[in-house]
Amino acid sequence: MLQRHLRAACAAAAAAGALLVAGLSGSASAQPSASPAPPTAAETLRTDAAPPALLGALQRDLGLDRRQAERRLANEAEAGATAGRLGAALGTDFAGAWVRGAESDTLTVATTDPADVPAIRAHGARAVVVEHSLAALDAAKARVDRAAAHRATTDVPVRYVDVPTNTLVVEAIRPDAARSLLAAAHVDAALTRVVKSAEHPRPLYDLRGGDAYYIGSGSRCSIGFPVTRGTQQGFATAGHCGRAGSTTTGSNRVAQGTFQASVFPGNDMAWVATNSNWTATPYVTGSGVQVAGSTQAPVGSSVCRSGSTTGWHCGTVQQLNTSVTYQEGTVSGVTRTSVCAEPGDSGGSFISGSQAQGVTSGGSGNCTSGGTTYFQPVNPILQSYGLTLKTTGTGPEDPEDPGDPGEPGGTWAAGTVYQAGDTVTYGGASYRCLQGHQAQAGWEPPNAPALWQRL
Repeated sequence: MLQRHLRAACAAAAAAGALLVAGLSGSASAQPSASPAPPTAAETLRTDAAPPALLGALQRDLGLDRRQAERRLANEAEAGATAGRLGAALGTDFAGAWVRGAESDTLTVATTDPADVPAIRAHGARAVVVEHSLAALDAAKARVDRAAAHRATTDVPVRYVDVPTNTLVVEAIRPDAARSLLAAAHVDAALTRVVKSAEHPRPLYDLRGGDAYYIGSGSRCSIGFPVTRGTQQGFATAGHCGRAGSTTTGSNRVAQGTFQASVFPGNDMAWVATNSNWTATPYVTGSGVQVAGSTQAPVGSSVCRSGSTTGWHCGTVQQLNTSVTYQEGTVSGVTRTSVCAEPGDSGGSFISGSQAQGVTSGGSGNCTSGGTTYFQPVNPILQSYGLTLKTTGTGPEDPEDPGDPGEPGGTWAAGTVYQAGDTVTYGGASYRCLQGHQAQAGWEPPNAPALWQRL
């Protein structure tokens, strides 16, 4: 039960200060303390300084006022940290987490064990008891993905684990094709829900114009996130935009760089190394948004996209770890969102608050009638190609002075991409990662309680 799982975690949390979820329903009041409280997740992830362009897009696309948009970003940062802690503590009981409400002020955590409910509520979250663990649903999806690799699945283009309904959802143009695929994968029908859909996802590319980059003789995509690899500068983007060796020019048609590596289908990731005329910055093109890190946002969080065709648009994260079949083949591990996009937006930035989320892959619909868009998460791109995300400042405490951590030793290292559940040592102590992110100077485990839990 969760009480057993949490015993060690609660001791560490008590030593570091009470975990409070600002704005989440049911959260407790802080008790007086003689020592300063650790920074909140919102402070750690720097969402309190969202630029006007991002706030404006949230207000327009999600129907919020400015105060609601600011509160939503702060609440989502706190919810991610709480969900990470509870996910690590629940272990195999964990069945996912999501946020709801105009300000994302309700965090729900699902478990397969009713005995976990009191402890979940004690952390300020709403608890629900479900039949299937997240691990079981993910395993079922993996079996379906393996079966799909050997079949024609364009009539079953989208598959994802939907944590609020505790099911593996298969979207299909022809439901009988979905049932045939599930039977081939030997997946229990009790785990699944087949949804009839007319969605025809496709990569978003090839329209000209706008602030963009061009590939070869002229097809157009959007820059994702500026990165470095040692002294080499460049940017991450979508794999379907170009193959290794393809040359690029900037929006000004000046020679820019060369694709170093590209994967599509399977994943939708690539990176371009630029020449010395181009400099990587922590800005998202044309928006004023500054990237501070790459912490993954939970389901239900607001997320905004910048692309060279349609500019800034916002929506919410609907499902993580989705598989989608385009005409060119299946892409797995993408995130499904309610954000609209159009051809030419491909490769562009998805960001939640100040945290880089991924690069635009494809979708359906448009920004007139609305649509669904998928993004390739950025952390796997960074990890696969040994890239470092270009960020503003150096850490959550003081962007100008990260301090001198001395020689703490241990296994934690800046530039490494960590997944939730990974363990490291730092300064003689052990820590567990709460949220997937790329480490950076100033975000050492003792300084980032939203990202690391001391064991």
